[in-house]
Amino acid sequence: MKKIVIAGGSGFLGTCLASFYSRKGYEISILSRRHTIDHGNIAYYKWDAKNPGLWTDALEGADAIINLNGKSVDCRYTEKNKQLIYDTRIDATLAIGNAIVHCKQPPKVWLNAASATIYRHSLDKDMTETDGETGTGFSVDVCKKWEAAFNHFNLPMTRKITLRTGIVLGRSGGPLLPLRNLAKMGMGGKQGSGKQYFSWLHENDFVHIVDFLINNRTSCGIYNVTSPSVITNAQLMRVLRDAVGMPLGIPLTKPVLELGAWLIGTETELILKSRKVIPERLLSEGYKFYFEHINAAIKDLMA
Repeated sequence: MKKIVIAGGSGFLGTCLASFYSRKGYEISILSRRHTIDHGNIAYYKWDAKNPGLWTDALEGADAIINLNGKSVDCRYTEKNKQLIYDTRIDATLAIGNAIVHCKQPPKVWLNAASATIYRHSLDKDMTETDGETGTGFSVDVCKKWEAAFNHFNLPMTRKITLRTGIVLGRSGGPLLPLRNLAKMGMGGKQGSGKQYFSWLHENDFVHIVDFLINNRTSCGIYNVTSPSVITNAQLMRVLRDAVGMPLGIPLTKPVLELGAWLIGTETELILKSRKVIPERLLSEGYKFYFEHINAAIKDLMA
């Protein structure tokens, strides 16, 4: 029986992965701050995402450790929240790396979450793993330090993969539900200029990409985890309006978005930054997307 460990496995993407591997009959260990009772082939280990503990036993002989730990960036960037965004990512990565160093039978592969937001705001150039240009600012700095913590470890017995993931669309998580609700209310017009690119991914492709990289023993290094079909914000909102049957879509200007973001406790960067990210390596290594185009993805997720 294959053994998969998921750190931060109680969140949206961790739940998707746990469900996927549970159906495959794998032995799943989830590292979580929550106290949860084991069920079926899923065991839970309490951890604080910083210090060693009994959770390190779960890594022994694992086929893969997938680290998704990190405070959500869907919040106001107060100084307290900024520090938590840094700490929850970097501390967890260092804790896992140090635990692997001391394993008698280290995991075969370590996949560490990262973000496609590491690339600069781009309305022109495709950002690939080989030709992408990193940006500046708080979010980019988080990404750089997060990846630096991961790259700190030289683990000859463990393959290492960085998952620069775009915006994952899902039935029970991600931004699809609030965007769909805006469209239903007639407020699903373009946001800001509408020209900013939206690098997205269906939740089904996320889990299959992770599985593809685990099983492809030559895969290592940085991967852009996004659909190859990049769309603009205006195109996305048009597809959502069509999906909910709403012909009207009032545009939301930047000042309106800034007010709305303040009211609901988030930041406009999540909407206004242009992410034109291409999964060059996944395509070259033969991964076949289940949902390459946004229309099919939205139709499936809203069925």
